[in-house]
Amino acid sequence: MTATQPVQTRTSIVRVVGASLVGTTVEWYDFFLYGVAASVVFGDLFFPKGEQLTGTLLSFATFAVGFLARPIGGVVFGHFGDRLGRKQLLVLSLLMMGLATFAIGLLPTYAQVGALAPILLTVLRLIQGFALGGEWGGAVLIVSEHGDPARRGFWASWPQAGAPAGQLIANGVLAGLAAFQSDAAFNAWGWRIPFLLSAVLVLVGLWVRLRIEESPVFKEAQSKQEPADKLPLLEVLTQYPREVLTAMGARMAENVSYYIFTIVIATYAKEHLGMGKSFALNAVLIGAAVHFFAIPLWGALSDRIGRRPVYLIGAIGVGVWGFLFITLVDTKNFALAALAVTVGLVLHGAMYGPQASFFTELFGTRVRYSGVSVGYQLASIIAGGLAPFIAVALLKAYDSGYAIAIYIAVCAVISIVAVTSYSETHRRDLTTL
Repeated sequence: MTATQPVQTRTSIVRVVGASLVGTTVEWYDFFLYGVAASVVFGDLFFPKGEQLTGTLLSFATFAVGFLARPIGGVVFGHFGDRLGRKQLLVLSLLMMGLATFAIGLLPTYAQVGALAPILLTVLRLIQGFALGGEWGGAVLIVSEHGDPARRGFWASWPQAGAPAGQLIANGVLAGLAAFQSDAAFNAWGWRIPFLLSAVLVLVGLWVRLRIEESPVFKEAQSKQEPADKLPLLEVLTQYPREVLTAMGARMAENVSYYIFTIVIATYAKEHLGMGKSFALNAVLIGAAVHFFAIPLWGALSDRIGRRPVYLIGAIGVGVWGFLFITLVDTKNFALAALAVTVGLVLHGAMYGPQASFFTELFGTRVRYSGVSVGYQLASIIAGGLAPFIAVALLKAYDSGYAIAIYIAVCAVISIVAVTSYSETHRRDLTTL
């Protein structure tokens, strides 16, 4: 029995990690697909004709709307996740995201139905945001609460790798369509294909997720009758206010830099530098592939030296790299642009890799789903949700990418302060929290 136990444990954690990774990949594919499409085609298709950057700003405004729904999704999913368990809510979030994305692929354009087009687009974006708000917390928790505490940073970083995996698939599909279609064909109907393909990915994700078991840490707490005795959100806000603020501050540099390195670059290259769609899409494609492998490596390093040192490497790194990023992209040289995105994403991975375990270790089991979701998603509104909009507005106002680099640097300072002001967490026992 003793001889086979490690094998069973490893098989179990690998299955759980696989299920979380597949699910988060599908959800991030859906979410980022919208972001890339917003930067490339939505401004022309769903809003009145006008000055190009203005249409893009309106398109990014609907992108930001999805982030407004994320904390609501985090609260709702967190509430039931802390009472009913992680698994059921993960299945529901994946299904909601997939249906909303598929529906976007069927939407009529502004030329066909006028103002109804952006309204429908906004509603579906809200559903996407609501679903993703509940997805992240459950995905990282079910892994963190299954795995070996000594390797928690490594195992919990794999659901995080779903972000670049989803970005990789979304950009890959769009880049492939852009390469083999004319701009007219792509704008007319080609952009719909990736959204409709989401249905296939969701079916695969659901099949995998339905086969995993509930978190053992949650089941142990439930057997001791330790669910929150009031609204988990209220308990989080009254007992863990510092932890919520720490999570929010830590996310600023991570969230803002990511959307600038992967989404804003498409608008910057197209509108400011006059480059074709494939220039930025292919650069992000290369960067996302490296990012996928960098995230678990940073997570593993955080198991050895702690969450804080690794996180600070990333925060300081992106704050400095933002300026070099603009310099390299401004050369209009594809190799240098790909290098700019890749290095930026590797540095981002130093924050994103240990983030899942770091945030998990901030909250007690009774309210952990609510805690990580609220801290993570509240920051999404002011960080990731506004990042494309603020970056494009700065570009429009100053006609220089270095204004965007300053924006990244300011956010990096906020994250550095948040992380350094909190104690190290990587040796905490989740069962006693």
